[in-house]
Amino acid sequence: MPQELLIQVTPETASNELLLKDFIGKKIKTPTADLKQVVVLKRSIDARQKAIKINLKVAVYLKGEAFSEESFKLPDYPNVVHSQEVIVVGAGPAGLFAALQLVELGLKPIVLERGKDVRGRRRDLKAINRDHIVDEDSNYCFGEGGAGTYSDGKLYTRSKKRGDVTRILELLVAFGATPDILVEAHPHIGTNKLPQIIQDIRDKIIECGGQVLFETRVIDILVKNNEVEGVVTQNGDTILANKLILATGHSARDIFELLDRKKILIEAKPFALGVRAEHPQSLIDQIQYSCDYRGEFLPPAPYSIVKQVGGRGMYSFCMCPGGVIAPCATSPGEVVTNGWSPSKRDQATANSGIVIELKLEDFKPFAKFGALAGMEFQKSIEQRAWHLAGETQRVPAQRMVDFVQNKVSAEIPKTSYVPGTTSVEMGQVFPSFLTQILREGFSEFGKSMKGYLTNDAILHAPESRTSSPVRIPRDGLTLEHLQIKGLYPCGEGAGYAGGIISAAIDGEKCALMIAECLKKIKD
Repeated sequence: MPQELLIQVTPETASNELLLKDFIGKKIKTPTADLKQVVVLKRSIDARQKAIKINLKVAVYLKGEAFSEESFKLPDYPNVVHSQEVIVVGAGPAGLFAALQLVELGLKPIVLERGKDVRGRRRDLKAINRDHIVDEDSNYCFGEGGAGTYSDGKLYTRSKKRGDVTRILELLVAFGATPDILVEAHPHIGTNKLPQIIQDIRDKIIECGGQVLFETRVIDILVKNNEVEGVVTQNGDTILANKLILATGHSARDIFELLDRKKILIEAKPFALGVRAEHPQSLIDQIQYSCDYRGEFLPPAPYSIVKQVGGRGMYSFCMCPGGVIAPCATSPGEVVTNGWSPSKRDQATANSGIVIELKLEDFKPFAKFGALAGMEFQKSIEQRAWHLAGETQRVPAQRMVDFVQNKVSAEIPKTSYVPGTTSVEMGQVFPSFLTQILREGFSEFGKSMKGYLTNDAILHAPESRTSSPVRIPRDGLTLEHLQIKGLYPCGEGAGYAGGIISAAIDGEKCALMIAECLKKIKD
């Protein structure tokens, strides 16, 4: 049996196999030559002191102990071409992992995705960046893989009580992700690598007899006697099935409007909203690592910060070290920002959403929209930003200190946001209460992270798609909609997940509940 150790080493030692073996040999008083293999099980950075250390959990195999490289194999998926069909609306992480789980359980998924396949989306992303043209069905939010595909592929989640995080990570490794995601404290795949993994998942679903249909937007859900019968697509096709997983993501406003029109129960949900702040990565490295130069053995530094300001939480969200800011509008006439990093996180800038918790009472000016009040609040800010920035995909921007001091920035340096920026006083973008909290909050951030509050940091607005502004209520045990039998609201768009991993877990859970329901009916 291998010996498991918790050790703390220098960054150079952690990155060099020979140095690491030598360190461990001395620690366990064993000649280095007798160490057959050292396997890193967990890795994290401890930057609390000036001398930065790497925390490792390792398994040490000595000579004579059996060792084999761990391989991660896919389940033995059956052929489901003639099996009972289940409609899955949306091919993001919730929809794709629901479909995989359905196949594993012997059911046939029919995945309907409004956008294009993962490769086809690239042309439309270029059109947003270069020509300021927003395709309502194919953009950074819609299309195969969902918002996470071209938004970094972050896999870190605190929602471990929700399900088996390790199972999702191991499936991703089996589909081609690096095994490092099983080791790192804050794993991510990278926007440059995730598309191929997504394509391989789709190919497996199809190989096993499932269907994946692109450019197939659902425009109606057929319901009779409060039970799902199927869906109608924008092509005029009717697809029948009495089990439907609705996994459309947090930006599918047309689906929320459809449910509201059909009087299918939905409810307004609080979310968070703010700006996306961009700093030079070198500055964040200096702050976090307390050094003038990061060196070759440390990754670009992330940060995480939370403050209570004016009775509300203000915090960093979706922080992207060595990354860029992207335009994530889903309709013409609005501006939305988000961030992503390539797998190496090697860009010159770091960016993060800096957002404030909203409350249901904030949506009172939009009360006439009922359950869609939060969505309309969100939309109003995105549309205001579009007008202020010249009615293009240019983004309202302001230097951070200028914003805190309520001064229009004389000029905005070039940022990673490709469509460009327009100097705007951010108080014009947000309601006054949010503007005041942001100003106070950035001052507090600057006290906690010396150097963070600087005019070298550029604020881009708005960061508004942090989570769904709507919840689709479901039974806590069966996961069925409270009103409509056979309807399974799922993932971020339904208000039950907050990222790739938690959405994938929720997708699997919905598939399991459907299989259990069908088994009871059969028995």
